[in-house]
Amino acid sequence: MNNDFRQAYLLHRRPHSDSQVMLNMLVEGVGQLMMLARIKGRQALRHNAHLQPFSLLLVRYSGRHDLKYLNDIELHTQPMALKGQVLYCGFYLNELSARVIPVNEPLESIFSLYHQHLLQLHSLVDSANKHQFELTLRSFEFQLLEQLGFGVEFDCDADGEAISETAYYQYTRELGFIRTDDRHIGFLGRVLQQIAQHDFTDDQVRRQAKGLSRYLLRPLLGHKPLKSRELFQPR
Repeated sequence: MNNDFRQAYLLHRRPHSDSQVMLNMLVEGVGQLMMLARIKGRQALRHNAHLQPFSLLLVRYSGRHDLKYLNDIELHTQPMALKGQVLYCGFYLNELSARVIPVNEPLESIFSLYHQHLLQLHSLVDSANKHQFELTLRSFEFQLLEQLGFGVEFDCDADGEAISETAYYQYTRELGFIRTDDRHIGFLGRVLQQIAQHDFTDDQVRRQAKGLSRYLLRPLLGHKPLKSRELFQPR
């Protein structure tokens, strides 16, 4: 393998011109990059065939500015065959990553985080337990927030006191968890401790972790909803 090649995943692609597509690529040791790729011509047709989601790629690119140019691409492994709910989860991982991971900012561990959770989803293709999918998504969301600098301090409340298993806490942006007597709007300390450990096996923990992650992701996503979330709605 040429030393110029890096491992990468395609997060999103869209037409740019008759002969080019714009790509959101998650690149090992780099982070998210925007790339232009040709899709016409003999070599470009091969590029186009390889540019599929959930395929571990080897890419070589150039460009000194924000926009890079895809020079060459190879399949590193065969595409992961996701299906059903797992496929929807894969689409969610891709859309969330493309939306919240900043472009051209050095985030060396983001690729490994995505790769690890995509492999977890792939291992669940034949599973009928939808809770297993949720465990993977919640784990990805909270670790992604942590790596982006928006992680939550689960060990202590806003006053610096250790989180108590039996107390209730309300989360406030910029401050963190504030102790409250209103259990209807608060998180039980035990639940917060389980979220911190990425232990989402309990129904209450899964439900409250989902609500908290959505609240934390909202400023990063803005007002435009994630289209992939619609796939999980009952039809």
